[in-house]
Amino acid sequence: MRFALKIPQSVLVVIYTPSLQVLLIRRAEPDPATPALWQSVTGSKDHADESFEDTAVREVREETGIDCGPGSPLHPNLRDWTLENVYPIYPRWLHRYAPGVVSNTEHVFGLQVPHPTAVQLDPREHTAFQWLPFAEAAALCFSPSNAQACLLLPRYAT
Repeated sequence: MRFALKIPQSVLVVIYTPSLQVLLIRRAEPDPATPALWQSVTGSKDHADESFEDTAVREVREETGIDCGPGSPLHPNLRDWTLENVYPIYPRWLHRYAPGVVSNTEHVFGLQVPHPTAVQLDPREHTAFQWLPFAEAAALCFSPSNAQACLLLPRYAT
């Protein structure tokens, strides 16, 4: 089966509670020997003209079941942190992109949710979730940019 090539523009959404507990989700890996990869919500644009905000709303809903779209009670809590990270794409995922694409631009958002907030994972993408204090969440993230975003939470939380 052939998949559409990914666009090298993505979002990172740090979902957190008023007490700065961060939601981390564990990636589903096809190889059981792969260590657990914990992360915040991430995902690429579906098409080049999709806004980063629309991508963030879509990815939060797809990966957690949380609705933060326009008109929802949580929409005002979705904040664009106006941060971008450019990083090399992990070699294991380069095949998902067009030949020659080696880096990705990641746009960072935060989403404050009440505690507790129900989480509904798509088991094809993620197999577990946990709420952790922001510094503990940062220590568990496999992605350095995700860890940094968790550590920046006290500055950006509203």
